[in-house]
Amino acid sequence: MNEAFNPDELVVTEANPAPAGITASTFRAPDGKRLRYAVSPSALERTRGTVILLQGRNENIEKYFETIGELNRRGYMVATFDWRGQGGSERMLRDRRRGYVRRFGAYVNDLEAFIQDVALPDCRGPFVILAHSMGGLVALTAAPRLVNSIERMVLSAPLVAFPANRAIGTRGLHRLARLGRWLGLGRLPVAPSLLPGRRVRAASPALSSDPKRLARNAALAEAAPWLFLGKPTVAWLAAVTGAMRRLEDSDNIARLGVPTLIVTAGHDAVVDSRAAERLAWRMRSGSSLTIPFARHELLQEADRFRAPFMEAFESFTAGALPLD
Repeated sequence: MNEAFNPDELVVTEANPAPAGITASTFRAPDGKRLRYAVSPSALERTRGTVILLQGRNENIEKYFETIGELNRRGYMVATFDWRGQGGSERMLRDRRRGYVRRFGAYVNDLEAFIQDVALPDCRGPFVILAHSMGGLVALTAAPRLVNSIERMVLSAPLVAFPANRAIGTRGLHRLARLGRWLGLGRLPVAPSLLPGRRVRAASPALSSDPKRLARNAALAEAAPWLFLGKPTVAWLAAVTGAMRRLEDSDNIARLGVPTLIVTAGHDAVVDSRAAERLAWRMRSGSSLTIPFARHELLQEADRFRAPFMEAFESFTAGALPLD
């Protein structure tokens, strides 16, 4: 990390201004790790409620300034935080570029602590979750424990499964990664050939078709490289594929009681959209929507894809976070 970096401050660039009134600080995870968070107030006189914004892997608060500002203008407070091991939160390894987590439950515990220690005392209810990619997988895993605090969830291209690999599926990846972790290789980076859908950089055209937003994210990565990651590790892969496999179990799916809208991207090269759609169909409280031709990062996409996503979010959450 840049020695001058202060986790209570946010990185602002000319192309990526911070939303008005946003503040940043840190909180402690249950195991003592320090995680960076931000809260941004509604831009309207009346606050409709709070959107808890959950990022994907290798993302950070700054990358969502535009989305946070738009939600504020629609009357929502926004509360968000950087997952352990990325963004401005405490890293798990000496090599800060490696994406590492020891077990997936740590992400779930971090989310619960954020809701209890930051969102509930400092933000206006009711609460809904807006989650992208890996954040969607965390939200789904945590959902049975969130039914009393979260009204609804909208998941953008959730990481339910990796793109189909004929040589080795989710079960094979999980077994291979668990073996590697058992052999003491958990901190090593994953071979790129195992995860073709993850070989994308923070501003890759595989993520979005919008050149201006890609350039904005590239400028952010250049201005603050310490906020970003390199390859995921074997331990991260073992943790994530384990969470994916648990979501294949009918008993676990039956416990997903928070009303959930899953929005998939028609040209997603990072996650398996069909697996996410199947999950929504199997959930008693789930529904799905596909935005044709859109790429993985729906909230970083061109307006013709991003606008329908935001309207779907507005429509689905209107009953929980009414304007009037």
